[in-house]
Amino acid sequence: MTVDLKGRIALVTGASRGIGYFTALELAKAGAHVIACARTVGGLEELDDAIKKAGGSATLAPFDLADMNAIDALGGSIHERWGKLDILIANAGVLGVISPVDHIEAKVFEKVMNINVTATWRLIRSVAPLISKSDAGRALILSSGAAHKCRPFWGAYSASKAAVEALARTWAAETQRLPLRILSIDPGATRTAMRAQAVPGEDPETLPHPSEVAAKLLPLCGPDQTETGKLFVVRENRIVDYRLPD
Repeated sequence: MTVDLKGRIALVTGASRGIGYFTALELAKAGAHVIACARTVGGLEELDDAIKKAGGSATLAPFDLADMNAIDALGGSIHERWGKLDILIANAGVLGVISPVDHIEAKVFEKVMNINVTATWRLIRSVAPLISKSDAGRALILSSGAAHKCRPFWGAYSASKAAVEALARTWAAETQRLPLRILSIDPGATRTAMRAQAVPGEDPETLPHPSEVAAKLLPLCGPDQTETGKLFVVRENRIVDYRLPD
């Protein structure tokens, strides 16, 4: 399926590596101008080189999502330079630790919630006035199967992703009469640094490469995608209503 995003402005967080990196690259290849956000300047510069090589264009925005003032200012900066936003990929997140709930240090739990939940909410609040006015605004909010499975020792991460899904569903319900379409994304186990941190004994070669996930996300960013307030399960390649774990 060919996706034409020429003239579209796309914002991607966590764009310096993994799913964010390759999704940003796919968006640029499809013609969107990508605003790439991440902490790691080197990774963003590598992405910029890859995008230019593919004939696309990007603007690099290096900052830490823990900097709430920077998130708040982002929407204004986008408005001043482009006057619009068409696509949001809220991808950045942290794992925290794999630990029993009662053993998690308060500062670790707070960091997970701050980056995964509060920063996502501030990001939505910052760009909502822009993306809500797009003729085909599309927002993909990265979640995880952990939000539903609630497996032992993943408490902080699972709780944060459940909260993020609740934010996405609520935002979708509030904007369902607008052209804006919002989906949560469960990418499944993917060959990323976070997955290696979570499951250190796993053979990464048995997992899908993040470029494979990005290729499946690209069609969700185009005008032909009309579902909102639902969950896209990458490994099943389908949009589903929210459900209990199998």
